[in-house]
Amino acid sequence: MKVSQLFGRLTVAAAATVALAACSTGSAQSGTAVSGQDQSGESGSTALSVVASTNVWGDIASQVAGDSVTVSSIISDPDADPHEYQADARTQLALSEATVVVENGGGYDDFIDTMLSASKSTATVINAVDVSGFAAEQGDDLNEHVWYDYPTVIKVAGAIEEALSKADPDNASTFESNLATFTTKVEGLEKAAAEVKSAHAGAGVAITEPVPLYLLEAMGLDNKTPEAFSEAIEEETDVPATVLDETLKLFSDHEVDVLVYNEQTTGPQTEAVLSAAKDADIPVVPVQETLPADTDYVAWQQKIIDEISAALSE
Repeated sequence: MKVSQLFGRLTVAAAATVALAACSTGSAQSGTAVSGQDQSGESGSTALSVVASTNVWGDIASQVAGDSVTVSSIISDPDADPHEYQADARTQLALSEATVVVENGGGYDDFIDTMLSASKSTATVINAVDVSGFAAEQGDDLNEHVWYDYPTVIKVAGAIEEALSKADPDNASTFESNLATFTTKVEGLEKAAAEVKSAHAGAGVAITEPVPLYLLEAMGLDNKTPEAFSEAIEEETDVPATVLDETLKLFSDHEVDVLVYNEQTTGPQTEAVLSAAKDADIPVVPVQETLPADTDYVAWQQKIIDEISAALSE
């Protein structure tokens, strides 16, 4: 699901108050305006600041930046109702003052570019999809959920380190050290995904949205979901009856070993798929588009890998 779809039209008022109207039909996590606090929740003012569109990229930035940089995420509060989300003047002020802005790109969070234009920001902007190179490769079929692609995450972390080191050369060695530590952790995720591939390559899986596809591909798993189904769910359009029937048969005919389910976008058709999986005793692994509470990026991703591995081993 695109964040630009989640929030709908973005309007910038003369008083710099921005309202983002959500159009998600499910329990999608969304957030609060930038709070001026770092990722640990401690308030403070520092010379450098990073503003990220979501708390996934915010957490990654915080791993590289360390304690000397304020890192804030526009979409961060897992308990907020996205239909009532309001990004106020503080959000735009934070963007206007940011040293670095990290956006997902690929149409996922277009509101960032709109707000940057209105704020006359001079920040270094890091676009994760642009960094990934997938836009050129995939064209109109771009899967913008690039935080599930670990090589891209490493590249984005490197771009953050480069931008911060340029802005603050005195702390460059700290940023470089933090990047090395984070990169080693993400390489551990790559190794874990490769181990699943070694054990289960070719196993059939089903999805509700393309959210986890980069990870599933790294695991060597075969996505058997009709493309028309996952596209319709992502675009929030009706799934044709024949396509829904074809999708449900994946479970009743035991053509897949696991359902990887985006729990942040639910509706009658995704719930029908979830019920079909449970009725057929097919394991279900939930995934998310924003970072769950009380975890960090690496731990979150490792948990998903472990759960998929365990499901495939049942």
